[in-house]
Amino acid sequence: MRVAGIDCGTNSIRLLVAEAEEPAGDRVAEGVRLTDVHREMRIVRLGQGVDATGMLAPEALARTFTAADDYAATIRGLGAERVRFVATSAMRDARNRDEFMAGIRERFGVDAEIIPGTEEAALSFAGAASVLALEPDRPVLVVDLGGGSTEFVLGDAGGVMAARSIDLGCVRLTERHLRSDPPTPEQIAAAEREVEAGIDVALAGVPLADATAVVGVAGSITTITAHALRLPRYQPERIHASELTIGEISAACTSLLALTHAERAALPYMHPGRVDVIGAGALVWRRILARIAELTGGRISTAVTSEHDILDGIALSTLDRKAT
Repeated sequence: MRVAGIDCGTNSIRLLVAEAEEPAGDRVAEGVRLTDVHREMRIVRLGQGVDATGMLAPEALARTFTAADDYAATIRGLGAERVRFVATSAMRDARNRDEFMAGIRERFGVDAEIIPGTEEAALSFAGAASVLALEPDRPVLVVDLGGGSTEFVLGDAGGVMAARSIDLGCVRLTERHLRSDPPTPEQIAAAEREVEAGIDVALAGVPLADATAVVGVAGSITTITAHALRLPRYQPERIHASELTIGEISAACTSLLALTHAERAALPYMHPGRVDVIGAGALVWRRILARIAELTGGRISTAVTSEHDILDGIALSTLDRKAT
């Protein structure tokens, strides 16, 4: 069966069209794997200013609808039988979401689903877990660092054990704190205090110290990994499944945070739409990993990066649903 998933976040909108075997029953069959037919990402910054205003900006809606038009044409051309469109943090915060909802229904023939953070976390774990060799009683922590929120999901071969979504992401943190080029020490300190408070919130719902390994997903983390590896261009095949020490990742994060906008833009693996927010993403990832190392007494000293995330989880979830 050919399926399509669309992940519309605060910073980007992404499409995956994939082949998946038909599930044997009402739930996704054990061991189902997706085979990519088409995978695409556009940075549209739908969440532009939403943290401050609570409203979707007209120009952000226009950018998103332009990408949606192209994605709808791709889905029709590739013959996907099932489609699911998921919207996350920016849409949870926006008061004027009706125009967005109507535009998506018109283009795709399905409703945009504005999912809660708990479901976002579960889909992120499902996507990452689809390509991980999970074991019973060996919990893995998946961290999905987005534009408006970050999800912490602890699970093993049996599925999700605990999850928490916090309202901290690279776009939100940039707009709140990191306004200078590069950010000032005072701005960095203020942002770090907010991240620490956010991790405390996550800890209230997820026992981070129980993790036996950490997997990071989404564009900020994959870009940080590319920086740590000093890649000549963005190479998903080298980024995916790479395991680096927390020290190596922290050094890459510190480097990105200190660069100017022009210096970040010149990096060969940097997407133009990520240039202005990657410093905040680096700050968040650096602090999360430092805290995990502290909580585990140094038992966790590395992190793995996955190119498979909530987008894969969305596509897989169409196998649980009636055809649309």
